[in-house]
Amino acid sequence: MTHDWIKTRLKNVALFRELSDQELDSIVKISQVRVYKPRTFVFMQGEPLERVFFIQSGTVKIYKTDINGKEQIVSILQTGEMFPHAGFFRRGSYPAHAEVMEEATLIAIPIAEFEQTLICYPELCMKLFRVMGEKIIDLQNRLEEQILHNTYEQIILLLLRLTKTNAVSQGRFHRLTTHFTNRELANMIGTSRETISRTLSQLKRKGLIDIDDNGYYLIDAEKLEKEIFL
Repeated sequence: MTHDWIKTRLKNVALFRELSDQELDSIVKISQVRVYKPRTFVFMQGEPLERVFFIQSGTVKIYKTDINGKEQIVSILQTGEMFPHAGFFRRGSYPAHAEVMEEATLIAIPIAEFEQTLICYPELCMKLFRVMGEKIIDLQNRLEEQILHNTYEQIILLLLRLTKTNAVSQGRFHRLTTHFTNRELANMIGTSRETISRTLSQLKRKGLIDIDDNGYYLIDAEKLEKEIFL
């Protein structure tokens, strides 16, 4: 990909949106474009942390595994997002797996050189801290959900969260933009595939969710909120 192609795409990333052309050029110079097929790994948990990635297209699943191979999905990332969010200014390893769900075009930046760029541009560093802070708050909210809510409520809260991160508005519904299997949904909150299946069937009977002709979930966020908060 050309210098101009990378520069145009990085301008659309919130982290870089307010940088001058000169500042952006310094980042473009150290950037590489990589294309990944579905079900391939960008990196695996425990590998040396070498690069930070920005998604230009496609979907990437971030998840951790325990010693028994059990999967815990941390997030499903799409166009405009970056990963990983941890590991800056320290030497270490990737804290989770990054697996491509839908063919992805990523811009990769060596983390050591990216750190030097952050030092040169303090306002960029402040933006990154804000992004990382939002991720910490999200993880805190998820922990609170697990402590304070039963499984039925956690599934509803998960669907509501996905309407904000992985969906587009479609009439009174939010249409999820990624095909999620029951196993993947279960691995996001640490429950079983069977529990997810039963609960989704129940929510569908109540008219709170539906599935379109292409197999994407349609979620009535307003009714779902009333189901749990009223």
